Amino acid sequence: MQDGLLYSPIILGPIALIVALALYFRIKSLPDGNETMNRIGTYVREGSMAFLTREYKVLFVYSLVVMALLAYALGVIAAGSFLLGAFLSLLAGFFGMKAATFANVRTAQAARMGSKPNALLTALDGGAVMGLSVAGLGLLGLGVIYLVFRGTENVGTVLHAFAVGASSIALFARIGGGIYTKAADVGADIAGKVIENIPEDDPRNPGVIADNVGDNVGDVAGMGADIYESMVAAIVSAMAIALTVDETGLAKLASGAVTAAPVDLRWWAVSLPLLLSTLGLLISLAVIFIARLMKNGDPASVLRTALLIPPVILTIASAILMPMFGLSQGVTIALAAGAFGGGIIGLVTEYYTASTPIRLIAEACLTGAGTGVIRGLAVGMESIVIPMAVVAAAAGIANHYLDLYGIAIAAVGMLAGTAVVMTVDAYGPIADNAGGISEMAGLGKEVRDITDELDAVGNTTAAIGKGFAIGSAILTVLALFSAYNMEINHVRQLAGKGALILQLTDANVLIGIIIGSILPFIVGASTMTAVGRAAGAIVVEIGRQFREIPGLLQGKAEPEPGRIVDIATVAALKEMIFPGTVAIFSPILVGFILGPAALAGTLAGSLAVGATLALFMANAGGAWDNGKKYIEKGKLPGHKKGSDAHKAAVVGDTVGDPFKDTSGPGVSILIKVMGVVSLLIAPLIARFWL
Repeated sequence: MQDGLLYSPIILGPIALIVALALYFRIKSLPDGNETMNRIGTYVREGSMAFLTREYKVLFVYSLVVMALLAYALGVIAAGSFLLGAFLSLLAGFFGMKAATFANVRTAQAARMGSKPNALLTALDGGAVMGLSVAGLGLLGLGVIYLVFRGTENVGTVLHAFAVGASSIALFARIGGGIYTKAADVGADIAGKVIENIPEDDPRNPGVIADNVGDNVGDVAGMGADIYESMVAAIVSAMAIALTVDETGLAKLASGAVTAAPVDLRWWAVSLPLLLSTLGLLISLAVIFIARLMKNGDPASVLRTALLIPPVILTIASAILMPMFGLSQGVTIALAAGAFGGGIIGLVTEYYTASTPIRLIAEACLTGAGTGVIRGLAVGMESIVIPMAVVAAAAGIANHYLDLYGIAIAAVGMLAGTAVVMTVDAYGPIADNAGGISEMAGLGKEVRDITDELDAVGNTTAAIGKGFAIGSAILTVLALFSAYNMEINHVRQLAGKGALILQLTDANVLIGIIIGSILPFIVGASTMTAVGRAAGAIVVEIGRQFREIPGLLQGKAEPEPGRIVDIATVAALKEMIFPGTVAIFSPILVGFILGPAALAGTLAGSLAVGATLALFMANAGGAWDNGKKYIEKGKLPGHKKGSDAHKAAVVGDTVGDPFKDTSGPGVSILIKVMGVVSLLIAPLIARFWL
């Protein structure tokens, strides 16, 4: 019976993909609007796919180089596993973006026909393709690898290599997509709203198409790779701990009740993360269809409900199943700590990006851009307190019941609803694109009112998605840190050496902590600089087009959006290399030059600084964005679009754009990539320093 359970992820994974395919074809069968809408939608789709094609060519070369190095260092099997993890990450992003670039124009058409429920449903279905692809491919890949290699001495290395493949691709995809989307967004905003004083998404602005392309390559494909990597890393970290922990460490997993047959605790410890994630996908499938049935409700309530249902059902299901398998309810408690912790982080993120704090930012803009920026920074700083406390509490509860393995299970619990989290997150850029298409096609205020409402909800859900991703990253890296230490000591034990004891009085550990604290700022600075540099080039090009294309500003001539798309693409592909290199090679250099203790310190330093910095940037950026929208909706008495307060809010939003969609996510992925790379090379470092 136990071995039969291992087939569940490789059965349910393809089922999720089939459902995603059915939703994709449903989207394509919907009315796609008039000729103007189709022309704009085609520009966005072609620009998105052109970027993805060029990005994937770069990542293909990178993957081949790393695969060759892994084949030399760890063997052909590990190299093949790395390539599979990378390929499935790219495939998930491709599937999701393909659906999103068809769903955007059809969402706009549903709004044009006056149906907010159908517009909501179309955007939700587009997001579901992404969500189901991410969860389905992740479980399918891990399920096949574990089923094939379980019981062999290679199983740990193969799993770690798969996670490195997923993580490194996610890093490049998220940072590259983030640089593209925010360079285009900031450039289009500065050139259009600030310099030329024309409305957002004005068809005369050559940067608008590139901005809409960016929503897809950054917030759909990039975010999909990010969440895919988070799920994979959480599962692998738990499996890695289970593979190396001693028998004493497994004792808490037993229920203590008398059973008819002895329970194979090692088997359950290694398999449980994969099986729980499979259960989470099954629950997510049900929740996605429940959300579809609620299409007539308030969009914010529908999406919030979709995010909060999975933790409840997962906890109940675990409480029923664990005694049936002779396992401790400590599993349920650790799982619930992570799952509900993720829900609380989501709600706190929603508060700071969609409630009183955005009103305070809007009011601060009454006295200028400076005070608006100051208030936004303060909101971002304050917003990290509760989420970090929640993560600490979840880790503490999980550790109490199942030790370090429990922390990894909590991370799995936080990401068990991956399909729903990604569905709700990808919904946002689809709704945003629909609003842009409506504006550019001149569909009128009634249509834009619908798309604006959907878009406003999408901004908040995107912030919630980032909160989930960063919160789970913290728990996952805690688990990866523990797995790394266990792997080091496992090799030392086999060589007859004593265990590596990590002490704060050890100079190497302290040096590592300092090095680790620097790295998030290096990545944050490089990505912010990249966005600013590329946005500046876009502003110059848009200005040139307004000057040199006769009649463009008067709406009598067509802009040249292809030039803007090309500038943003080249900049993104060029600028993503450095932060990616920092994340991948820092653990290797520190580990082999300074030793395993220094690398442990580096992981700890990067986690503490990176987690807080990523949350701060993501929430401050989201608050600035919605503070601007608060004024645009007329909620600040006496002020609206074009007022001095609105112009001040636009400045804050311009600063916040790379915060929330480039640097914050980049730092979040940095700490995960460092964790999985360290885990993969841990045996090599341990042998090198014996």
